[in-house]
Order: sequence, then C-alpha cells, then structure tokens
Amino acid sequence: MNVFRFHKMQGTGNDFVVLDNRKLNLSIDEIIEHTPQLCDRKYGIGADGLLILESPQIDGVDFTMIYRNADGSDAGMCGNGARCLTMYAAHHGFNQSMKFNVHNCIYSAYVEKKKQNSTICFPSINSPNWIEIDNEQLVQVYPNTEHVVYLSEKSIIENEEWLIKKGSEIRHSEKLNPPGTNVNFVCIENDQNILLQTYERGVENLTLACGTGAIAAAISTHFISQSNSGEYSINIQVKGGKLKVSFRYNCESETYEMISLKGSAEFVYEGIISI
Repeated sequence: MNVFRFHKMQGTGNDFVVLDNRKLNLSIDEIIEHTPQLCDRKYGIGADGLLILESPQIDGVDFTMIYRNADGSDAGMCGNGARCLTMYAAHHGFNQSMKFNVHNCIYSAYVEKKKQNSTICFPSINSPNWIEIDNEQLVQVYPNTEHVVYLSEKSIIENEEWLIKKGSEIRHSEKLNPPGTNVNFVCIENDQNILLQTYERGVENLTLACGTGAIAAAISTHFISQSNSGEYSINIQVKGGKLKVSFRYNCESETYEMISLKGSAEFVYEGIISI
C-alpha cells in the first residue's frame, strides 16, 4: 500500500493531481504505473493528468516538471499543467519568477499569487504547415507537443457529440500515428478573439481547456491570415474560462518567438490517497 499526499489543481478547467516527488522519490516507472488510478474519476482522485514536481534534472532550472496524461502516456508539454505546477511551486518555497524544464526544453514562468494567474514563456517554434486528413485541410503546429487545428463555425464548436466523434477520428488517423495528436476546433471571431474546443490525446475526450492547444490555435490563426511580422495577442475563450496567448512573428526566419500563455491557476483541495 502506497500513501501519497497530493494537491488537486485546475487551470481554466483543466484539472490535475500534483505530487512533490522531492519527498516521495517515485521512479518514472512508478509514476506511470500509478497515474491511471490517481486520475480515475470513479476510483481515484480524478484529473486530466498527473503533475510531478521533481528536483532539477538539467542545469539552469529551478525544478523539473514531469507530466503524464490520465492514461499514463507522455503528453510532451502541458501548458495549463505548467501554469498550475508553477503556482504550486510559488506556494512551496520557490520565487514568483522561475525556470523549469520538460524533457530537454526550458521554460520560464511568472506567478501572480494573489491574482491566481500564471504566465508561461515558451521557446520559439517553427511556422505551421497544412496537412490533409480525410480530404480536409488542417493546420499542423508543434508547441512542444503534437497539435492540429480544424477551422469551424460557432455552431460546430457547440456540438460536442460531433466534436468528440471527429476529434477521435483525426487523433487516430494513420497520417498522425504514432504518436497521435491533439485536435483543436477553432472558431475565429475576429483578429483578437477566438473560440476553442480541444480533443486531447491521452484523455480521449474534450477537456475544458488546453494550454498548448490555445497556443496552437492562436499561432494557426495568424498563419492562416498570412499576417506580417510583429507582436500579437489573442484572447482564447475555452469552456473552462479565458486564456491569453502572445507572440512575435519573425517573417524572415518564419518562426514564432516570445510565446507566452497566461491564465488562471488555482488550488482546489489537498489530501491523502492510498493505492
């Protein structure tokens, strides 16, 4: 029997179980083994994924973030998870400004504890590209995890039964597997506001929010509009609340730089669970 002290957190409705592995000393195999039960909404705590605060595993960071999808698979980067983990870190001895890594990528963060907001700054990424899936054109973009963007009308964004069916089909497309992809359904309201629903790989369902999905949606919106170089900020309305994505586009290098993701990151409760 293993006993874990945990925190439950949520960032715009994306919910997570948070463990401090500096005290637990779980191996990665143990983390993977326990994730499905911890995240099970019937027999466990219930969450979209598991966040692990780990001692620094590379130079130049304050800590290492380990994230596993609810099924135990590796999600790559999780933007809303990072916002929650940095909020947790700021309440457990770290400064409000910090650096952390996910795999070999280093991110910086700034936490506003009183406002319960956290901003994550991402490394630069290359311009998206078009990909055809089942005779439909989608935008493929990689904010350190796999995403595609499907342009939709508002009526489609609100049809969740259709989104789940279509999202599952695209996520399991032979063109995208392995490792599969997250699928973002985007409705562009205007240059600064978009609506977003995301079918998340590893959760295998719609979630109330997706941070890297918000970045993928914002960058894809700029890419589709063929806008010029410059600095942009886009408000993302997700079912769980609002996110803000900012970036600078460099036309010469065709890269997106100074990417940031801002939104709420809140504690829900803490407790002890036996497995």
